[in-house]
Amino acid sequence: MFSYLMTDYLQAVQACSILACVFSGIGLFVFLAQLFTLPKGKRFILTGVFQLLSCLCIMIAASIYTDIFHKNESGWYGPSFIIAWIAFAFTFISCIIYFILRKKTT
Repeated sequence: MFSYLMTDYLQAVQACSILACVFSGIGLFVFLAQLFTLPKGKRFILTGVFQLLSCLCIMIAASIYTDIFHKNESGWYGPSFIIAWIAFAFTFISCIIYFILRKKTT
C-alpha cells in the first residue's frame, strides 16, 4: 500500500510540472498575441496571470516532492530539485515583470 501512495504523489508532481509547462507555453502565445493587438496599459495582464499559474504549479510540484520523497533525508536532493526551485524563482520574477510592464503607458 505504501508504494501505491508514492505512485499517487509522483503522478501529482508530474501533473503539476506538466501544467506549469502548459501554462508557460500559453503565456508565451498570449504574450505574442497581446503585443500586437492590445493598447499599451492593458497588454500584459493575461500573460502575467498565466506566468503566475505556472509559478504556482512549479511551487506545488516542488513542495510535494520535497515533503513526500525527502522527508527523512538531509543533504543532497539532486539537480532536478534545484532546477525546479530556480524555475519557480524565474517564473515568479517573470510574472512580476509582466505586471510592472502593464502599468507603463508611455
